[in-house]
Amino acid sequence: MAKTALITGVTGQDGAYLAKLLLEKGYTVHGMLRRSASADVIGDRLRWIGVYDDVQLELGDLLDTGGLARLMRRLQPDEVYNLAAQSFVGASWDQPHLTGAVTGLGATNMLEAVRLECPTARFYQASSSEMYGLVQEPIQSETTPFYPRSPYAVAKMYAHWMTVNYRESYGMHASCGILFNHESPLRGIEFVTRKVTDAVAAIKLGLTDKVELGNLDAKRDWGHARDYVEAMWLMLQQEQPDDYVVATGRTATVRQMCEIAFAAAGLNYQDHVTINPKFIRPAEVDLLLGDPAKAGATLGWSATTTLESLISEMVEADIVRRRQAK
Repeated sequence: MAKTALITGVTGQDGAYLAKLLLEKGYTVHGMLRRSASADVIGDRLRWIGVYDDVQLELGDLLDTGGLARLMRRLQPDEVYNLAAQSFVGASWDQPHLTGAVTGLGATNMLEAVRLECPTARFYQASSSEMYGLVQEPIQSETTPFYPRSPYAVAKMYAHWMTVNYRESYGMHASCGILFNHESPLRGIEFVTRKVTDAVAAIKLGLTDKVELGNLDAKRDWGHARDYVEAMWLMLQQEQPDDYVVATGRTATVRQMCEIAFAAAGLNYQDHVTINPKFIRPAEVDLLLGDPAKAGATLGWSATTTLESLISEMVEADIVRRRQAK
């Protein structure tokens, strides 16, 4: 029989790629989304990736514990992927209470709903490399201590440890993927990679000439979301639940990423990038570099998309979008 999966945050980047992957594997896919005044555009990522008509959308909210329990009782999913969050690090300083409620307590609400209504379901929690923050080791693995440097990272850390706690306390098949930065043409425009690739497209088409950024020396381990959702799925296929770092094992600065993006359009980033102090975070995360050895050994997973290919794909997609919007 076909498995049933529920994805929270299905209209986000990871949710869309994961829905596509699961549908290709024959799953019945339900996607939870909040009631929104922007309902006419909220499914744009699912439409862009070609799965909007195949995902069964369900109204739900991570803050509505009763609603979550009723949803679990009705669907009885085999697998639950909790991807929903207030996921923009920069906004978490402006909305720390909301970020804590949705990103942190929301995960607890999901875990409790699964425990009470479908305890045999396998649960995936989207943890984040931002939890490492002020890094305690030059290369971060599953045993590296966390030192969160934003309200978002603190909330993700709470959700992570609650997932571990539910696994150990109730015997739930609950796993955490500590995902390092992962991007795609579906990335939100507020994230630095997409902000840059969209700016490259606009500059290439003569619509603007500059893009303002913050810390160009921050280092990140960037992969493709399409690769990373496969790791999520693999975690829930294991006999035993566990936590895994999902990363490429390669780091690059924001400056190097800009160089790649502008070069993909035949441009020099130095002619177009300016620094604006307002984009400097109150507490910066200077270096993230993940060690995916455990995911490789246990899951048989490794990243397949290079940073150059990823950024070029994003630039090409943004040029197409800009042309279509003219």
